Amino acid sequence: MESHYTLTDTHTHIYYHFNTPTLTQQIERCKTNNITRLFLPNVDSESINSVLETVSAFPDICFPMMGLHPCSVKDNYKEELARIKQAIENNKIYAIGEIGIDLYWDKSTLVWQQEAFITQIQWSKELGLPINIHCREAFDEVFEILEELNDDKLFGIFHCFTGNLEQAERAINLGFKLGIGGVVTFKKAGLDKVVEQVDLKDIVLETDSPYLAPSPFRGKENESSYLHYIAEKVADLHQISIEKVAEITTLNSKKVFGI
Repeated sequence: MESHYTLTDTHTHIYYHFNTPTLTQQIERCKTNNITRLFLPNVDSESINSVLETVSAFPDICFPMMGLHPCSVKDNYKEELARIKQAIENNKIYAIGEIGIDLYWDKSTLVWQQEAFITQIQWSKELGLPINIHCREAFDEVFEILEELNDDKLFGIFHCFTGNLEQAERAINLGFKLGIGGVVTFKKAGLDKVVEQVDLKDIVLETDSPYLAPSPFRGKENESSYLHYIAEKVADLHQISIEKVAEITTLNSKKVFGI
């Protein structure tokens, strides 16, 4: 008997393949694997169009987010923010993202990154939208801003969460779901031990494709259809069925995105 359930990829850059046969093939593979909700974050003003065109081509399965990725924060970040703000005003979106702080690649832009992050959190509150947070080697810096701006309008997803249990609880207490991706399938990452101890009501699933492919594809290009490997791992950790994981995590994504 074929099993039908709905998995939600809360973070995928599938639009990188816009206007190629690969995009259509990947969408088909998603459908085959019960992954029928994909949330697409742009990264800068140049990627807005490919996100919107992908959503327009696959409106039943793709939903847009808009924001300025911390790695795209350069000396022209104010102009970039203005362009992205305009796109947000002209299009229906479901989250501000991905936004945050990344100190892995470039620490010199920290002040700009902080300013861009704060500005975009303010947009999310004005619009009643969730934020999708990118945080790499910057937990302290991200939490400092979140705790300062914490109120009942602050909510969203900690994308690609790879922190420890204490950081997980801190994020959850601030009103965030943890975006769990391929890292949970890596043997030595330790994320499995954290996910085991976190209530499923606080988790959503994601691939971050084309990055961070789960085992058995580690090191290769990731795609949204691989989400079921992540769901299977979470099901295994919580000793429940993949159908139950799909049900709970998709419901969580609906609470966040309002769709």
